[in-house]
Amino acid sequence: MSTEKTTWLKVLEPDELPEGRVKAVTCQHITLCMTHFEGQFAALDNKCPHQGGPLGEGSIEEGLLRCPWHGWDFHPLTGKPPGGFDDGVDTFPIEAREDGIYVAFPEEQAHVRTSSDVMVETLINWDVKWVWGMVGHSNLGFADAIRRQTRSGALGYFGIRHEGAAAFAVSAYGKLTGRPAACFSIAGPGATNMLTGLWDAHVDRAPVLALTGQVPTNLIGRGAFQEVDLAAAFGGVAKYTAVAAKSSNFPEIMSLACKHAILERGVSHMVFPDDVQLVEAPDTKPGSPTGRLAAREITPAESALDDALTRIREAKRPVIIVGHGARFVMDSVIELAEELNSPVLTTFKGKGLIPDDHPLGCGVLGRSGTPVASWFMNEADLLIVFGASFSNHTGITSYKPIVQVDYDPMTLGRFHSVTVPVWGEIAVTARIMRERLGKTPAVDQRGQVAERWKIWREEKVRRLSETEGKGVHSAAIFQALTATAPEDAIIAVDVGNNTYSFGRYFECRRQSVLMSGYLGSIGFGYPAAMGAWAATQEDDPKFRGRKVIAVTGDGGFGQYMGEYTTAVKYGMDITHILLNNSELGKISKEQRTADYDVWETSLHNPSFAEYAELCGAWGIRVNAADQLEDAFSQALAHDGPATVEIVADALLV
Repeated sequence: MSTEKTTWLKVLEPDELPEGRVKAVTCQHITLCMTHFEGQFAALDNKCPHQGGPLGEGSIEEGLLRCPWHGWDFHPLTGKPPGGFDDGVDTFPIEAREDGIYVAFPEEQAHVRTSSDVMVETLINWDVKWVWGMVGHSNLGFADAIRRQTRSGALGYFGIRHEGAAAFAVSAYGKLTGRPAACFSIAGPGATNMLTGLWDAHVDRAPVLALTGQVPTNLIGRGAFQEVDLAAAFGGVAKYTAVAAKSSNFPEIMSLACKHAILERGVSHMVFPDDVQLVEAPDTKPGSPTGRLAAREITPAESALDDALTRIREAKRPVIIVGHGARFVMDSVIELAEELNSPVLTTFKGKGLIPDDHPLGCGVLGRSGTPVASWFMNEADLLIVFGASFSNHTGITSYKPIVQVDYDPMTLGRFHSVTVPVWGEIAVTARIMRERLGKTPAVDQRGQVAERWKIWREEKVRRLSETEGKGVHSAAIFQALTATAPEDAIIAVDVGNNTYSFGRYFECRRQSVLMSGYLGSIGFGYPAAMGAWAATQEDDPKFRGRKVIAVTGDGGFGQYMGEYTTAVKYGMDITHILLNNSELGKISKEQRTADYDVWETSLHNPSFAEYAELCGAWGIRVNAADQLEDAFSQALAHDGPATVEIVADALLV
C-alpha cells in the first residue's frame, strides 16, 4: 500500500502481542488485523474478502492465518492465500520502534453524503427531534448518519435496552406533543420487538416513525439470517410503509413517512436494506414540510351544526364528555361548557383534560372513574361528546341523545348510531357552537358538581381507614400523590390495579396524563415516562422543565426494568411511584370476578428501592401511609431518577 499522505500511529506496545498470536486494532476508523509471526509483525486489513469475517478474531494455525468465519487461510505476514489464488487481503506499512509497533494509515477521505444522511436531514426538517433505538449490524449506515446529526446538536438519540421500550417512549411522546419521534432497530427481532409499542401508538392515534434496518437487497426473499418480511409484519399497524431501494427518491419517501404520521396520526414505517443505507447522494437536497401541509381547521357542515345546536338549545341538563382526541383543544371546549354551565366528564384517556378543581370538572367516567362523573351522565338529558371513542371501558350510555364531534369521520357513530354526528375539528366546532348558541334553558349545575365532589371526597376519607393488614391502601397512595405532585407534572401510568386506583383517587389539576389506552399494554409506564422526559428538554414552553412522574405496578415495571439504567445513563429526572403488591393484582381480581381460582399471579420481586440504588439512582421503600408524603417529596426533589417503592395492598383498590 502506498505510503503517500499517510500518518504513522502507534497500534501496539512493544510486548503487547505474543509470538504466534493475532489481534484486532482500530485507529482512525480503520480496523487492522495485527499479527506476530516468526519474529515479525504485520498489519493486515481485518476484513476477509469473502464475507467480511474479522481476521483479528482468528488464529494462526500451521503457519497460516485462518478466518474465524469460514476457515479460509492467508499468510500471516503477506496476506496472500496459499495455492496462488488472488483473493488476499491488503497490508499496511509497519515499523517496530523502541516504544511500540507503528502503522502508516492513509489520509482519511472526507465523508460523502449518503442516502441515510439525506433521510436523517429530512427528519430534522420535519421537526423530528428524538430517536430511540438500538444500533446493530443491519442499520449501521443509518446509525452513522444519526450520529453525525447528534454530534451537531440537530437531533437527540437515546440508546435503549429493549426496542419495545423505544416504541413505547415514542408513542407516549406523540400522545403528549402531537409530534412524531422515531424508534430505530435492526432487521428481524429488533424490528418485531417494537410492534407492541407501535400498536399502542396506532390504536391511540399517536404520530410515530419506525425506522428499521433490513438484510442486504440481494438477500431479501432468500431466508437470510434475521430476515423478516417487515412490510408484511408491520402491515396492520403502519399507515405508511416504504422499503428503500438504491434508486429511491430518498427525501420524498421520508417526507411522505413524516406527512402520514402527522396527518393520519399514526405509525409510518421506513425499511432500509443494509446496502441501500450507503448509496452516495452528495448533491441530493433533503425534504421538508414546506408546501406539504395544509391548514387542518375543518369547519363542520352547516346542516350538522344546525341539528347539533337545536339539540343543545333544547337541553336543560346537558353534559360534555371529552376524550383523548380533544387533548390539544380544551380551551374551546371549556369555554363552551362555561357558557352552558355544563358539567365536563372525561374518558380515562382524557383524565386531566379539565382540572378536577374546576367548578364544572367531574373527573373520569367509567370503570376507572368517579361516582361524580357517572352521576351526572345518568342525570343528563343530552350528551355532547368531543374526541371520545366510546370504548366499552368508558361506558358512555347509548340510550340518551348524543351530539358527537370528531375530526375523524370513521369515529362518528362507530359502535352505535348517535343522534347528531358532526364531522369537524373539535376546537373550531366548539367555538362556533358557543358563538351561535344564544339563550338556552340549561340549568347551572355548578352547585351540584360541588355537592357530588363533597360526597365522593368524604367517601375517600372513609376508605383511608380500611386495611387488610397487607399493605398501604391505594386511596392513601393517591391522596398523598395529589398533595405532593407538581400541578404541571406529566404523569405516565402503567396498566394494572395501579391504573384503576389512579383514575379513581388521584385528583388532577393541570397535570398531563399518559397511558396505554385502547391497547392497555402492561409495561407502558416507565418507557412512556422516558418519552415524556425528552419533551421536557425541548424549548417548547408547554413542556420545558416540567416534572415527569411514572406510576407503575411491580408487574408492569418488571417488564422493562432494564430501562432504569437508560434513565440513569441519560440523567432523566423521573420520579417513579411503584406499587408493589407481589402479584399481578388486576389479573387476580379478574379471576375472582369470573369465579376462577386465583392462579399464577404471584410475583417474586427484588427490593425495587435497592434496585434503584444499584442502578445509580435514588430509592426508598414505604410500608405505611403516614410515610408517603415525605417519601414523595424527597423523590420529587431529587435531581435524577428516583423510586418510591410502596408495599401496597392488592385487594384495596
